[in-house]
Amino acid sequence: MGLVLRYVAIGNININYRFLTHAHSHIAMLGWVYLMLFTFIVHYFAPENKRIYNRLFWLTQFAVIGMMLSFPFQGYGVISITFSTLHILCSYYFVYLIWIHHQTKSKVTTLLLKTSLVFMLLSTLGVWCLGPAVGLMGKASAFYQIAIQFFLHFQFNGWFLFAVIALFFHLLDIKDSKSFRIFIKLLIASTLLTLALPIHWFQSHDILLKINTFGVILQLIALFYFFKLLSIQFTEFKKTISKLITYCLWLAMFCLIIKSMVQLASILPAFAEGLYRHRNFVIGFIHLLMLGVLSGFLFSFILREHLSNPSKLLAYGLYSFFIGFTITEILLLFQGIRFYFGMHLFPNYYELLFVFSILLPLGISILIISIIKQKKG
Repeated sequence: MGLVLRYVAIGNININYRFLTHAHSHIAMLGWVYLMLFTFIVHYFAPENKRIYNRLFWLTQFAVIGMMLSFPFQGYGVISITFSTLHILCSYYFVYLIWIHHQTKSKVTTLLLKTSLVFMLLSTLGVWCLGPAVGLMGKASAFYQIAIQFFLHFQFNGWFLFAVIALFFHLLDIKDSKSFRIFIKLLIASTLLTLALPIHWFQSHDILLKINTFGVILQLIALFYFFKLLSIQFTEFKKTISKLITYCLWLAMFCLIIKSMVQLASILPAFAEGLYRHRNFVIGFIHLLMLGVLSGFLFSFILREHLSNPSKLLAYGLYSFFIGFTITEILLLFQGIRFYFGMHLFPNYYELLFVFSILLPLGISILIISIIKQKKG
């Protein structure tokens, strides 16, 4: 779907771009990241009661497929909203089950996992506000736009990010400590406070920029404690994993640093405004988090649990995916900077973006083929 969206800029294709964008974002978030987190959380923390989780998984998958087949043709319509609502209700039941069934002796894991689930619940308040926002003020209103940003912010920076960190710290067996307590408090506070920036885009006020600045500073301190916690365990952990897994983890952590640096730049009022006005920055930032941070961690977990044994074919798939991600990020950033300074498109920008975007679905296809071949073998 993302590749088709990239093709629209260079060729004629009879689609509703906005509708397909909705489909693309929903399937990436709820079909890829959500379902992988579902799988690993159950795998690590709820080894019993498999039948109920299997049923819930397939019901959730049904909701995702329903969104995939309805959003491209009607956008937010009766059918797509029905499947979206079903997915939210499934997620609520998932939170309930994990809250009562999760098994871990680690306070670190418990705190991170429960925090991620709370953020998931919190994010859905934005979705429930969309109906009243449309009815009272319309889709062009600040209320409607802020509701969307509320959902996205706490999905990406709350539920998704805290969940992958919970899984990562579980694998590294990070112990409870004063440093960890400081880390999680800072990360929770920064996640709440940095919501101020997207609110500022639609309801401008100087105090919101100051709140965002404070949140960004806390996030940078949290990042310091994150790497402090990893300093000893990660060195030992690397001895037990393949180089391919290590590359995935380093990429994820490098992208996490870049994400924090971008947010640090947002404390400059002019850049904060430019982030929203120039679509390249928005798309690049979302992909940095989705394809770099989250997917980097998720691919490493897949390999770590031998869901797919390392092979040359699998390595080629991962390299294709991450090379495509890296080059398209550079293209988006470079053109975004040109737009920011009032410059025009550089030659063949959209063609280059499309060509290198091919590496993403190509890499995923190679990964799927590799896994199927191993299963048959």
